[in-house]
Amino acid sequence: MTASLASMAYIGATILFILSLGGLSNPETARRGNLFGMIGMAIAVLATIWGPRVTGAGVAYIVVALVIGASVGLYAAKKVQMTQMPELVALMHSLVGLAACLVGFASYVDTSVAFEGAEKVIHEVEIYIGILIGAVTFSGSVVAFGKLSGKIGGKPLLLPGRHLLNLAALLIVIWFGREFVAAHDVAAGMVPLLVMTVIALLFGVHMVMAIGGADMPVVVSMLNSYSGWAAAATGFMLSNDLLIVTGALVGSSGAILSYIMCRAMNRNFISVIAGGFGGGAPAPKGASGATEPQGEVQPVSSVETAELLREAKSVIIVPGYGMAVAQAQHTVFEITKQLRDNGVNVRFAIHPVAGRMPGHMNVLLAEAKVPYDIVMEMDEINDDFPGTDVAMVIGANDIVNPAAQDDPSSPIAGMPVIEVWKAKTSIVMKRSMASGYAGVDNPLFYKENNRMLFGDAKKMLDEVLVALRS
Repeated sequence: MTASLASMAYIGATILFILSLGGLSNPETARRGNLFGMIGMAIAVLATIWGPRVTGAGVAYIVVALVIGASVGLYAAKKVQMTQMPELVALMHSLVGLAACLVGFASYVDTSVAFEGAEKVIHEVEIYIGILIGAVTFSGSVVAFGKLSGKIGGKPLLLPGRHLLNLAALLIVIWFGREFVAAHDVAAGMVPLLVMTVIALLFGVHMVMAIGGADMPVVVSMLNSYSGWAAAATGFMLSNDLLIVTGALVGSSGAILSYIMCRAMNRNFISVIAGGFGGGAPAPKGASGATEPQGEVQPVSSVETAELLREAKSVIIVPGYGMAVAQAQHTVFEITKQLRDNGVNVRFAIHPVAGRMPGHMNVLLAEAKVPYDIVMEMDEINDDFPGTDVAMVIGANDIVNPAAQDDPSSPIAGMPVIEVWKAKTSIVMKRSMASGYAGVDNPLFYKENNRMLFGDAKKMLDEVLVALRS
């Protein structure tokens, strides 16, 4: 394949990647967007293999790597549960960061292409920044994987003087960057490069360890952005236009998504990076000065829940991470179908940060074949709760906490939430009275119009479905 033909293939792949991102912005076109992305990636890989820059035995090595990678991908696609998707995404981000680091070191020690003068400085700056971003992405993503999978606790690790430590690390990285560019040979430049890499790895660990569990959806989108910029940096190192454009697309879209996540939590990006929100465990009573919830909890049985649903004319279901853990989405669909067949208006309310990654609940509901047109965003449906007979919360907590509006001293004060308490009756499904991932008590549980359905979500919903059908 000639260089011009390979460039045309890259342009075609870039267009397909843009169409893919556009398709993924809407659940109804997401399948088509995925298809565009797969076709674009296939074109990009084939153009790279058969392009002018890969010759001789290089093709065989690439094919072997493709077979190994594809085998791992297929295995993961078959074995990984939907509840494990957030940690899988974090793990994939770590691989992008690791690849950027390896490519950076390989580019630096490669003597087959010689650069002189300004070109040499620019190339070395590309390598330095690429490894820096890649190392932060790699170690941060590994820690995020540990937090999302439960192997590392969600409580933020807040070191004394952590901001000064970060500032000192940044200054050291800049100083060693100057030493790296000024190095006369590879051996001399390798020392500052290795020191920077170690600092970047430690910074990635420190940054994500300091972020609390409640901010994990923002962390996932943030790491998505980092992985994109790492890929773009790799493209600069390899002089590959497609990698630069694709990395920039992923990096910018991830940054936009991070902004959307932060806005949905009434937080700014700097405060998320600073960390500390979301301890992963209940906060001590009165420790924050917040008003403790008052009232009595009113339990409800699955049969009584079915009766309330049967008598309702309008029902709004709010899914949360508890639904994902219990893998109850298919039962939720069956209940929805049964109610709609009986003339009940059933809709779903999705909070932007429900679950452990952006769009987590949308993916689960789509997997269960829930119609897209009844799945609504928080802003679209919040005004409808006063006219709703039953609001059913399945395993959600912080996203339906009225303290965000009513208690200025609450850690989540000002965070936009789904106003389920304004419905005629709200039913919250939980295993226990434990607080959510942010470690904040929820006054919703004690409201007069709220009922608590305790137990495993899948088991309880199965019982509700049986009662509805009888």
